[in-house]
Amino acid sequence: MRIAIVNDLAIARETLRRIILSVPDHDLAWTASDGEEAVRKNASDSPDLILMDLIMPKMGGAEATRRIMTDPAPNNPCPILIVTATVGRNAAKVFEAMGHGALDAVSLPMMGEGAEAQHSREALLRKINIIERLRRATANITVPLSVRQMPVVATVPPLVVIGASAGGPKALAQVISVLPGDFRGAVVIIQHVDEKFSASLAKWLDGQSALRVALASRGKRPEANRIYVAGTNDHLVLMPDLTFSYSSESPDTPFRPSADVFFKSLAKYWPVGEMMRSGVRGQGPEVGKQTPHPSPLTPHPPIAIVLTGMGKDGAQGLAALRRCGWHTIAQDEASSVVYGMPKAAKELGAAVEILNIIEIGPSIVRRLRNGY
Repeated sequence: MRIAIVNDLAIARETLRRIILSVPDHDLAWTASDGEEAVRKNASDSPDLILMDLIMPKMGGAEATRRIMTDPAPNNPCPILIVTATVGRNAAKVFEAMGHGALDAVSLPMMGEGAEAQHSREALLRKINIIERLRRATANITVPLSVRQMPVVATVPPLVVIGASAGGPKALAQVISVLPGDFRGAVVIIQHVDEKFSASLAKWLDGQSALRVALASRGKRPEANRIYVAGTNDHLVLMPDLTFSYSSESPDTPFRPSADVFFKSLAKYWPVGEMMRSGVRGQGPEVGKQTPHPSPLTPHPPIAIVLTGMGKDGAQGLAALRRCGWHTIAQDEASSVVYGMPKAAKELGAAVEILNIIEIGPSIVRRLRNGY
């Protein structure tokens, strides 16, 4: 794997270089001391991965990420991992970079030979390994979908669930900013982000929405007028009593937390009226056709959405939800920063609708208000 380093500090570049070359299969493509130089070098030599600093002179990491991800060169967009010593103090910049397509963020590894320094180096190498697996697109989600088990529940709020990865923070903000303060549904977000940044992501999204945004807590049920964000490196799942939990199942799944794992738990347990399910066996209704009205158990069909992201996470889970009677949406190619996850959902026939990002929020509001 050819990896480039972008950092304005020579000592940081050297630290990263040594870590990269400690792995036999990794090579150093090039280094750059600021974002402007990185954009220029990437245009002529796009590597397999760029380790991008956040705060630099001339051009910072967020803007450099935007320019690289929109470069029309044949090998672009290039996967980008934010690696910076200022992650905690610049959460908004981290999510700005992720909104432009950076896959994740990790703290700059510490120098030295102590246990903490070794742990920080291992954390970076784990991230690189995950991205390499995503880049090769060889990983498949193999979480089995068991026979549907419906819990006995009198009423549940209308539910909207969203899976996203690269480009996700910006796309998520566009969707939830449209939801009104009297929105009667519950929203659950599965964004590929390290647990060190999930609380900051929830806080940042809270500033983009009229609804309260918080991390999904173990043992809590989804409530109306609330947005929940998966909060750990384990997978968020729904339990038979419709409460949140976290599971380390599917340890080989490179996407953490995984939209597929959460979606499939919903397919197993979230109640959907029998009339809604009766018309969606197999691959479900054809795109554009009206689905039957649900039973009184669920006044509106729940909605599942796959947004921009690298890889295939969410596609199989979205298909499972469509078979169970959910209304399913995938973001279109034109508005996706990385057209991986929604493309996989489209090719699998998992999405009832393919929508531009600016259409998804209004579609959610319309469906919960009018039922169509």
